[in-house]
Amino acid sequence: MPMIEVDLQSDTVTRPTREMRQFMCDAEVGDEQKHADPTVNALQETVAELLGKEAALFLPSGTMCNEIALRVHCRHGDEMIAHRTAHPIHFEGGGPAALAGVNVSVLDGPRGQFDAGAVAAAIRPDNRYMPRSRLLWVEQTSNLGGGSIWPLPRIAAVTDVARRQGLRTHLDGARLMNAVVAAGIAARDYAAPFDSAWIDFTKGLGAPVGAALAGSRDFIAEAWRLKQQMGGAMRQAGIIAAGGLYALQHHVKRLAEDHANARRLAEGLAKLPGVVLDPATVQTNIVIFDLRGAGDASAAVAALLARGVRMGAMGPRTIRAVTHLDVNADQIDRALDAARAVLGS
Repeated sequence: MPMIEVDLQSDTVTRPTREMRQFMCDAEVGDEQKHADPTVNALQETVAELLGKEAALFLPSGTMCNEIALRVHCRHGDEMIAHRTAHPIHFEGGGPAALAGVNVSVLDGPRGQFDAGAVAAAIRPDNRYMPRSRLLWVEQTSNLGGGSIWPLPRIAAVTDVARRQGLRTHLDGARLMNAVVAAGIAARDYAAPFDSAWIDFTKGLGAPVGAALAGSRDFIAEAWRLKQQMGGAMRQAGIIAAGGLYALQHHVKRLAEDHANARRLAEGLAKLPGVVLDPATVQTNIVIFDLRGAGDASAAVAALLARGVRMGAMGPRTIRAVTHLDVNADQIDRALDAARAVLGS
């Protein structure tokens, strides 16, 4: 396999920095199941404060955050309303059906976002023949929407419709901190309209493991029960929780560098005759572009990889590139050199 010089396949490929590794090695630990791990406790308190919620729970993955939230908010046969690109629909192994027994009503809308009218139209009437509309789902930023940022007024509008109809609301905040840094809006302001919210530590924040789910104390108490049931409860978890704590202390502001690198990449790609891309659509760290004419995304990705640059094919003509902690501006220039060789004609 060719040596990968620039890995833009995802921000999940980040590796802990030397300083983060040392912080993790030095972490105080205890039994998290007995609430006796001081580092886990500190991380949970930090996230609860960050998101403006009563409590938070450290979990092994963002997928577990989502699936536990579904199970707490919904009963079997209930329905979740989400954009058709939502992570649980495509990338959680059928978890909503297998683990929560939840039906999904999908909404359309540009760049992974829908509006209040679409939510109102999707909410079911009170009819025993139909699934009960129970939960509204928002993903901030939208992954398959190209890292698009949900504006606060739109969040307020869609959650207001849901709340007036008795639905619960959940924020999938896998890349929430990217939105925070790019828009200059506090995480707690984005999370305020939602009954539950979570953030991931393993993407742009650069930690090796984990995410944290936040909500009311009652919500987190039930989430703890499900964490235990689903095999997510750990013991001396402070070693890995320390990575998330370090990331929140040191790696949030630097997300702006990833956004700048994504814009640099997008502007360079947009100049190539083989690429369809409007750089103005790149708000955070995800760049999605199409190939012109009969361009083949899989072939282009393979040719880029042969030149040491890894991106991901999302469809027959669509490619995704994601900037992150382990990619600097010089590497973006190298990626553009490879793209000119592959896509420049």
